[in-house]
Amino acid sequence: MNVSGENTNLIFGRNAVAEAIKSGRNIQSVFVQKNIQGAGKGILELARKAGVSITLVDKRELDRMSGEKMNHQGVACKTSPYEYADLDNVLSSIDSLSELEGSRLPLLILLDGIEDPHNLGAIMRTAECVGASGVVIPKKHSAGITETVVKTSAGAVEYLPCVRVSNIASTIDKLKEKGFWIYGCDMDGDSLWSTELKGKVAIVIGNEGSGISRLVREKCDFIVSIPMRGAISSLNASNAAAVVMYEVARQAQK
Repeated sequence: MNVSGENTNLIFGRNAVAEAIKSGRNIQSVFVQKNIQGAGKGILELARKAGVSITLVDKRELDRMSGEKMNHQGVACKTSPYEYADLDNVLSSIDSLSELEGSRLPLLILLDGIEDPHNLGAIMRTAECVGASGVVIPKKHSAGITETVVKTSAGAVEYLPCVRVSNIASTIDKLKEKGFWIYGCDMDGDSLWSTELKGKVAIVIGNEGSGISRLVREKCDFIVSIPMRGAISSLNASNAAAVVMYEVARQAQK
């Protein structure tokens, strides 16, 4: 299933719209519900300061625009299409990273067939918060950057590069040539808590149901698992990704 046909020119939700404006992305128009109150007024002020066109609309118009499938929170904006990042550019930025505190981590998240846009958005939100350098997704059998992903990421897509590649397995080969260690996240791997995750790190998160594909798994340098103590033996893909990313960040501070 490829969900990238969803409209990528419309963004809904206060955080997502605010970050789109602040990031300098080309905003064609901001739509704000008439008589909006509270935090929604901040969107109006941001748009005015940025010189963006503002259109006041009824709530039912925003409902129509969003298809009533998400909480638009009284705001939306129409933007230029999302531009995926170039892998070589992302790798160049990693090579130039500073070791100073506050710099991004030489960390990439490879998503092997994540089809749920909510999972993709949640993973990108965490990756941006943790200071990762980018997310890599395949062109086929994967969620792409859609309005749902933008909203779920709370605007993280405006700052975190997302690279779309033809093949995750061949991308791993390229990353190895660039000095990356590849860690696949799966249930039967070595304990995450006893694994060293330093240097240039790429974390592979597999499909929500089937996990990491066989070829991609074979190309990983290490397979790691998150120790479980409860009755349920697995985490949602985005939750598992968050745990591993923050372990990378923790070890980077040592």
